Amino acid sequence: MVERRLSVATHWGSFVAVVDSGRLVRIEPRGDDPEPSPIGPGMVRAADDSARVLRPAVRKGWLNGLPRAHDTARGVDAFVEVSWDDAITLVSDELRRVRSQHGDSAVFGGSYGWASAGTFHNAQNQLHRFLALGGGYTDSRNTYSTAALEVILPHVIGGHPWSYQSRMPMWDEIAENCELVVAFGGLALKNSQINPGGLARHQTQDLQRRCREAGVRFVNVSPIRSDTAGFLDAQWVPIIPNTDTAAMLGIAHTMLVNGWHDENFLHRCCTGFDRFASYLTGELDGVPKDAAWAARITGLGRDTITDLARRLTTQRSLIMVNYAVQRADHGEQPIWMSVVLAAMAGSMGRPGGGWGAGYATMDATGVAPGRPSVAAVPKVPNPVPDFIPVARIADTLLHPGRTIDYDGRRLTLPELRLVYWCGGNPFHHHQDLHRLTRAWQTPDTVVVHEAWWNTTAKFADIVLPVATTLERHDFAAGFSDPHLVAMPKVREPEGESRTDHQIFAALASRLGYEQEFTQSRSEIEWVRHLYESTRAEPGGAVRGRWPG
Repeated sequence: MVERRLSVATHWGSFVAVVDSGRLVRIEPRGDDPEPSPIGPGMVRAADDSARVLRPAVRKGWLNGLPRAHDTARGVDAFVEVSWDDAITLVSDELRRVRSQHGDSAVFGGSYGWASAGTFHNAQNQLHRFLALGGGYTDSRNTYSTAALEVILPHVIGGHPWSYQSRMPMWDEIAENCELVVAFGGLALKNSQINPGGLARHQTQDLQRRCREAGVRFVNVSPIRSDTAGFLDAQWVPIIPNTDTAAMLGIAHTMLVNGWHDENFLHRCCTGFDRFASYLTGELDGVPKDAAWAARITGLGRDTITDLARRLTTQRSLIMVNYAVQRADHGEQPIWMSVVLAAMAGSMGRPGGGWGAGYATMDATGVAPGRPSVAAVPKVPNPVPDFIPVARIADTLLHPGRTIDYDGRRLTLPELRLVYWCGGNPFHHHQDLHRLTRAWQTPDTVVVHEAWWNTTAKFADIVLPVATTLERHDFAAGFSDPHLVAMPKVREPEGESRTDHQIFAALASRLGYEQEFTQSRSEIEWVRHLYESTRAEPGGAVRGRWPG
């Protein structure tokens, strides 16, 4: 028996893969991870599950040129397996046809997606590089998780859409300086199992415990009591879903009429409070947003609202907003209002206090302000200026040419004829799946890279089997995580699976720009190059050379 132990990085954390005589036996937690996720070890079974896509497959109706009706429609039609050479020919020919007949903007480069951890094998980076070099594509902006937050915050607090992550208080600062945390949407620890791009070790639970041990009090404003850990001993304030803004307005009105608000900070550091105060008192619309008004909407008691207003202004306080509160119509309002409320409360700009978002939504949030520099595959400018807001994919497919409002401007939705999806699953996170199913029948062709026969694969025309994170060399650089994790290949790809990079390199070769795409580097040469480049950069997080 020849047993090897290799590092594995996933969105759920870092693990150790045990390989016996070349066969992956199990995946174990790392010894230095205090709260390992139970999800990671399941990758062993998933890697060779019966749902794996083993060979390139093409929808029968599309292959035969049949109209999408009845049993030839996407989602219900049968698939025919083909060779890799045939699959590459079909995809490259269809890209040529769509670009020549309808223009480069008719190609949609998927939306963002979690795919699997890995800096080089980032599915979206590979896809966008390939499509940009081929002439361009229609892109998407923002995320399903935080779109309202991403768009509104630059107008409210400045900076780029995610810069608040580095400016809001970190957990250790909260433990040292904060007295009261009011969490709208809670702080569910189950969500902190994950971190986009990878994670060296989980720290959120331990840091929350330190806050409680330091005397920080927590208030959970959520419909769900369990949205905070039991050890926080949080006060539960059950609220009717999607009424957070009304609750915040009632708290703000109580602050204002009692003179509890930080008038000095509002005068020195904010603009527009006079107009907001007129709205709050009802001067603009005849409706005072007082505690009684808020109580009728939110289900909170008037005394609860008054008590929160008093405590927020008499203690060093931090208002936290979970991403969930903005995933609704007018989702920018609770984000905007939470910043206003924090500005009124008097702790904004003080250590451990003020405002923050997404705590416990991902493990690295609030753990570190950012990560050191990490080298990545060079981006290629997209020659096509067209884009759509990420959640408007169904609107775009159903109503090309329609004009919509977005971030203070008017956008015309392009006509998409070819959808190329790589590293994501729109049927997992889109709002109205029945509507998306109808919209998905409209483009000429849908190409998907996928490891398993999930819904997105079943609704495609051409499915290309892609290797999992266990089946390729890479290294992980998680969002805001200061550590990097080497990811040597621990098993051979299942069936005829290839990596995204291999697929795009083959397509680029057929389309005449392989050299530009690969820059004459093999995959392992790219991984070593990026790993060593990160090590050489000022502040780079890598220690030691690429293993092996």
